[in-house]
Amino acid sequence: MVKKQRPVNLDLQTIQFPITAIASILHRVSGVITFIAVGILLWLLGTSLSSPDGFQYASELMTGFFAKFILWGILTALAYHICGGIRHMLMDFGVIDETLAVGNFSAKAAFAITIILSILAGVLVW
Repeated sequence: MVKKQRPVNLDLQTIQFPITAIASILHRVSGVITFIAVGILLWLLGTSLSSPDGFQYASELMTGFFAKFILWGILTALAYHICGGIRHMLMDFGVIDETLAVGNFSAKAAFAITIILSILAGVLVW
């Protein structure tokens, strides 16, 4: 009989991920959000192109705060996914080193650029 020495209740609040892990996880999450957003945006485009009434419906739908917030979230997720993707490609192609210090810096840079782009997206949406 084998004894299992695994923890029964893992307290996730005690685990501290490095910034590079957070950047990688958020890149995957932003990819999923972007994938789902494509469906939402295609539905909105199809509705707006279906008829004059469909265009009016889509226009009215996009004037509400909730729709603008969703659009801002989509743009922010897309911006982060692009920044994270460029970061990963630069590391894959050897343009930037894969050392811990450079990884930490590039993750922070991706976060900073995303914050700036997110603010610009908020100005664009509202």
